[in-house]
Amino acid sequence: MYDVIVIGAGITGSLLSYRLSQYKLNVLTVERCHDIADGATMANSAIVHTGYDPEDGTLKAKLNVQGARMYEQLTKDLGCVRKVVGAYIAAVGPEEEEKLDVLADRAERRGITHVFLSGEQARTEEPNLSDAVTKVLSFPTTAVIYPWEVAIAAMQASIGNGTELKLDTEVRNIEKKDGFFTIETNQGSFDAKMVINCSGTHADTIARMVSGKVPYHITPRRGEYYVLDQDTNFVHHVIFPVPGKKGKGVLAVPTVYGNVLLGPNSDYCDDPDDNENTVQGLDYVRTEINKTMKNVPFQHAIRTFAGLRPSSSSKDFVIQEYEDAPGFVDVASIESPGLASAPAVAEYVISNFVEKHLSLEKNPDAVMTRKRPLVMAELTPEQRNEAIAKNPAYGRIICRCEQISEGEIADCIHAVCGARSVKGVKKRVRPGMGKCQGGFCEPRVVEILARELKESPLEVVLDGEKSKILESENR
Repeated sequence: MYDVIVIGAGITGSLLSYRLSQYKLNVLTVERCHDIADGATMANSAIVHTGYDPEDGTLKAKLNVQGARMYEQLTKDLGCVRKVVGAYIAAVGPEEEEKLDVLADRAERRGITHVFLSGEQARTEEPNLSDAVTKVLSFPTTAVIYPWEVAIAAMQASIGNGTELKLDTEVRNIEKKDGFFTIETNQGSFDAKMVINCSGTHADTIARMVSGKVPYHITPRRGEYYVLDQDTNFVHHVIFPVPGKKGKGVLAVPTVYGNVLLGPNSDYCDDPDDNENTVQGLDYVRTEINKTMKNVPFQHAIRTFAGLRPSSSSKDFVIQEYEDAPGFVDVASIESPGLASAPAVAEYVISNFVEKHLSLEKNPDAVMTRKRPLVMAELTPEQRNEAIAKNPAYGRIICRCEQISEGEIADCIHAVCGARSVKGVKKRVRPGMGKCQGGFCEPRVVEILARELKESPLEVVLDGEKSKILESENR
């Protein structure tokens, strides 16, 4: 019998598992995908929003502000990358300038640093800002992170404290019993005193397994992006248009590793797993980005991708316990600013729900920090030579674009909840993230995975079980 089963290992579920692991609890996290952070956490804008946008009185407003302020210490504790880049909300004309005043008022009341700039002032910092932009509201504390890095690091620390993780585990039914729940999955059944539902685009389906009073319906929104290569030097701040009915609009986002994201659009879709790009969606991004930016270097786009946001009929986060299913906690509709809010969501769930059902005693042996893995590109020449002397694999470069060594790839495979797929390696140490998008390094990554996992190259997958890369031997 587990004390808590967390369903979903995206950023929300992983951080919740991490925070629960500081207590003397028996926790299991189940994830239907082949790896941690394969859903909405994998494909988003990667922005830690400061909290000026959500409407007053909402959980989004409360938890966004709190969560954003937690990330500086959280990323230090987990050895993750966080980069403060600042953000500009760019207004075009008097009508949009009035909307900036509303956002500035919210920021003032929430204690969020902000400043107004004229269009001319803003273009001295961002010369590719459109000439049509007349006024900018600047939020200098806006940061970007590597979302899946934080989720993976949190789960690694959690497992170190005793949490169990089961991947490729799909929940098929939940049965309420006297004082506990039985979760039926494709990997067997598990009992728990509490169940916390962090399953993203599938949250309403999971909730309806236990309650007849689910007040929302998930209708995912697809967001599509272009990725520009690191040499463009296109923007230094996150550039937002003035937000509208569809959300924050099409953005230009500098990432922690120097690429730039352009997107997303926001289109509803019926399939909770449909994360394919569309011609219409990408065309929309190309058109809309020109409203705030000029000289957009689409010729330097190295890939496109799409992600799904777990939007619902609720305008707010849905974090609640059902009267007809005490002990089952829904953490749903965690769309933007869900990434920024995630650390605070975890604390909110524990203090408002878990504490009511379970005795929370701190585990004195819990370690809530994680040492950052060795990254050769971050070392001085002297440190690199020392690392290579200890392990020559650190001197064999596999990914030329990102300068990733064989040793780093092997390390991420053998780490706690290590990579088991090409995409898993890519998420952890970045081979395939550069200009060639794996054209040169992916065959070598397949070889290394096969060797380190002691399996045939024919068994190596791109992501899940149904994505094998090689069909047969030809010589």
